[in-house]
Amino acid sequence: MSAQEIGKVIPWALALVVAAFVPLMASPYWLSMATTMAMFVVLATSWALFSGPTHYISLATAAFFGVGTFVTGLGFQTLPFWMLPLIAAALGGILAALVGMVTLRLSGVYFVIFTLGLAELVRQVVTWVQNQTGQRGMYVLTSITEKDIYWMLLGLAALVYLAGWLIGRSKLGFALRIIGNDETVARHVGIDTALAKVALFTIPGMAAAAVGAILAPRYIYIEPSTAFAPLLSFQVVIMALLGGTGRLWGPLAGVIPFTLLWEFITRQAPNQTLLLLGIVFLLIVYMLPGGFVGLWARIRRRFHQGGGA
Repeated sequence: MSAQEIGKVIPWALALVVAAFVPLMASPYWLSMATTMAMFVVLATSWALFSGPTHYISLATAAFFGVGTFVTGLGFQTLPFWMLPLIAAALGGILAALVGMVTLRLSGVYFVIFTLGLAELVRQVVTWVQNQTGQRGMYVLTSITEKDIYWMLLGLAALVYLAGWLIGRSKLGFALRIIGNDETVARHVGIDTALAKVALFTIPGMAAAAVGAILAPRYIYIEPSTAFAPLLSFQVVIMALLGGTGRLWGPLAGVIPFTLLWEFITRQAPNQTLLLLGIVFLLIVYMLPGGFVGLWARIRRRFHQGGGA
């Protein structure tokens, strides 16, 4: 690692240390907000690792997240809690690989529609199984506190960032950038595009399932309609696009303001949340292309051009 790279890593390491002290200083309300932000940082960053370079818009986050919550709901009484996110991540990765092998040959709107329907498909299957067994939901009553959940999510976020940094420096990351620019060219130069896309698609699947497993005690009561809520998938996409997928830190820049905005909306206009979510999405697409990452790049270019003049 070069001195320049070390210089870039040090501020992030310091930020991670500062973030780790949040539960010791924050009020219960702000700890809850910080936990929500940590959750979305993991989800949006892992989503951007795949969708950023490939330009494939996945709406499958809720499917993997829901699988993770049910792993905890089914296993917390018999297994140590620390094992459940690992099991959920493994199942999420397997599900993502299976889905990827089928759907990543699709492109454009067909891929978006399929991933959107995936969460509903899994929700209906889980609901059917529960109806057959006479079970309508499950309670997750553990000694896990909000602080514990926050620290676990923070550790998971660090792992996702490390994975993103390593992928960006690897042949896989280079191959995916070529695929995003022109998939036909990528195939012609010998890149196994299907394998590369499936390999990276497993990362958001594993991350979302692990997040669901970690957060299950926070919900206390789990049922399919909440575990597989499609709204989660849209929120993750909007946050990632708001921050921008051109840089690893981009989704973080979108998570913080959007979480605060969403909290304000749900408090002030709880019956119009979906309408306002749609408006926010349109504003991001038309007024902030490239997100905050793109805006920062444009500001830097103008600054350098002005300095050069």
